[in-house]
Amino acid sequence: MAQRQTPSIVDHFSIIQDPRIERTKEHKLLDIIVIALCGVISGADGWYEVEEFGNEKLEWLKTFLELNNGIPSHDTFGRVFAAINPEEFKKGFASWIEAISGRVQGVVAIDGKTVRRSHDNKSGKAAIHMVSAWAANNRIVLGQTKVDDKSNEITAIPELLNQLLLKGCIVTIDAMGCQKEIAEKIRDRKADYVLAVKGNQGTLHDDILTVS
Repeated sequence: MAQRQTPSIVDHFSIIQDPRIERTKEHKLLDIIVIALCGVISGADGWYEVEEFGNEKLEWLKTFLELNNGIPSHDTFGRVFAAINPEEFKKGFASWIEAISGRVQGVVAIDGKTVRRSHDNKSGKAAIHMVSAWAANNRIVLGQTKVDDKSNEITAIPELLNQLLLKGCIVTIDAMGCQKEIAEKIRDRKADYVLAVKGNQGTLHDDILTVS
C-alpha cells in the first residue's frame, strides 16, 4: 500500500480567498503567504526583513513556488496581509501546525504581546495585540488570537483555548489569565493549569501569602 503523503504548506493555505482585484495581482497569493511564513520562521522581523529573506533564498523558494515576477516588495506583503481574511488564515495555520507538530504534550504557555510596527499614527490605528499559545516541547506556536481593540486578554484567551487540542497538557498563563472562567475552560479542554497570582486577585493573593 502506498504511503499517504503529508499535504504541503501550500495545500493548507489554499483555503484563503484572494481579496485583490485581478489587474493588481503581480504575485500569487500563496507565494506571498508561504514566503512570509518561511521568513518569519527564519527570524524575519517585519516586512522589510521578509522581503530581504525572499531575495536571499530566491533559488530555494523557486523549487516549490512559481515566483514568475520574483519576490514581492515589503509594501505588497503588508497590503496583502492587511486585506486577507484573518479567520481563513487562522484555519490554514492551525491545520498546518497540526500536520507538522504531531500530538501536543507538556507545557503550553499562553502569552500576550504587542506586534511591533503594527500601529499607524497617520490613521490613528493602535498597535495590534496578540495572544499566542506556545508548545514548549514541540517548540512551535499552536495558535494566535487578536485582542479586540475595545477588550483585553481576558476575553481573547478563552477564544484561543477553544482552538487548541490540550488534552493532557499543562497550560501556563500570567496573572492576567488568573480568572475562574479561564481555569474552567482549561479543565473543559482536559488539561491542567498553572496560573500566576498577583494583586488583581486580592483575596486569593492574600490567602496564598497567609498560607506561605
